[in-house]
Amino acid sequence: MDLPITFKGMVYPWQLDHMGHFNVQFYVAMFDQSTWALLASVGLTASFFTRERRRMAAVEQKITYRQELFPGDLVENRSGIVEVRDKVIRIFHDMRLAETGVLAARAELVTVFVDADAGRATVLPADIRDRARALLVIPESL
Repeated sequence: MDLPITFKGMVYPWQLDHMGHFNVQFYVAMFDQSTWALLASVGLTASFFTRERRRMAAVEQKITYRQELFPGDLVENRSGIVEVRDKVIRIFHDMRLAETGVLAARAELVTVFVDADAGRATVLPADIRDRARALLVIPESL
């Protein structure tokens, strides 16, 4: 499956924790970059959120770690949409070593469209749902 690239980045020595591991906060940060790139591709951009007084909320996130990352590793995230409902978009991101293509980690997220003024979930615009549905994929099994 040929998914869009939503992030590229390097693992740096300063991102290691006291046990010498690439710390989980940096996986999350890289996956977060991918989330915004994927959402923007269907029209959910920063300007849209500001203009329409809407937000996205990640209400569930699961990360599966498959391969240790080390300083100097170049990673590449590819992302897809697995489900679109009236108020919900479920997405995933695969983080791979750019040099080998080996899967390092996968993030799965449930995101909810929110009315910023009311503070509760609201229906995604039909054109956004249609664009998101056009990107539906079934992720490869881990």
